[in-house]
Amino acid sequence: MVSAKKDIMEQLKKEILVLQGFKSVTGESAMDLGLGPIAKAFPNEIFPTAAVHELISTAPEDAAATSGFVTGLLSGLMKAGRACIWISMHRTVFPPALKAFGVDPDKIIFIDLQCEKDVCWAMEEALKCEGLAAVVGEIRELSFTASRRLQLAVEKSRVTGFILRHQPRNLNTIAAVSRWRIVPLPSETTEGLPGVGLPRWNVELLKIRNGKPGAWQLEWAGDHFQPVYPLVYALQKEQIKKTG
Repeated sequence: MVSAKKDIMEQLKKEILVLQGFKSVTGESAMDLGLGPIAKAFPNEIFPTAAVHELISTAPEDAAATSGFVTGLLSGLMKAGRACIWISMHRTVFPPALKAFGVDPDKIIFIDLQCEKDVCWAMEEALKCEGLAAVVGEIRELSFTASRRLQLAVEKSRVTGFILRHQPRNLNTIAAVSRWRIVPLPSETTEGLPGVGLPRWNVELLKIRNGKPGAWQLEWAGDHFQPVYPLVYALQKEQIKKTG
C-alpha cells in the first residue's frame, strides 16, 4: 500500500513538472553540464534547459565569478555546435578568456546596447530563435511581467536563458526557474609550481522550482565542474610533506 502511494506521488510530480514547463528529456536531449553533486538539486536530477535562470551579484568580483560560472554552463550547452548570444550594456567579458572554459569566442555573438529596455527586448527576441544554444542577458532591473515574456519565449523555442543581475536595486521575484548567487573562492596552485590554480566558486542555489536549494564549493577542471574538498587537499599536502 505504501509503495503504491509512493508511485502515485512520483507520477503526480512528473505530471506537474510537465505542466510547469519541465519536459522530460532522455537520450541525447538530456544534457550533462558536468555540475556533479548539484544535479541532485534539480527536478529529475537534470539541469533545467529550455528555461530562464537568474544569477545575482553584489560586488564586481562576484559579477566576474558569475560570468565565469555561466561560461562553464555554456560550454556544455554549446557542445552540439550551436551559437550563443550575449547581450549587455557594459560588456566586461574578455572573449579570449572563454577558451579556458572550452568555449570558442567566435561561437558567441556579443550585442552591446545603450539601455536596459533594449537589452530586455533583444533578449526576448533572441530567445525566440530555435537554433541557439543559449542567450545571456545582463539586466539589472527586470519586472515580473517582462520576465514572464522571456519564460514564454523559451517554452516555445526550447532555448536556455541566463539573466545576470548585478547590484539590482529591487531584488523582486521574477519568472525564472532558479536563482543563483556565485562568489569567488581563492584558488590553489599545484604544489611547488608557480602560477594560479583552477577557478573556484561558492555556488548557492537560492531558489529552484520543484528542486532542493543548497550551497556547494566547486572548481573548473578543464571541461567540467568538480567539488572542492579542502580537508582532502589538506591531508594530501600533509602526506606529501611526510613522504617528501
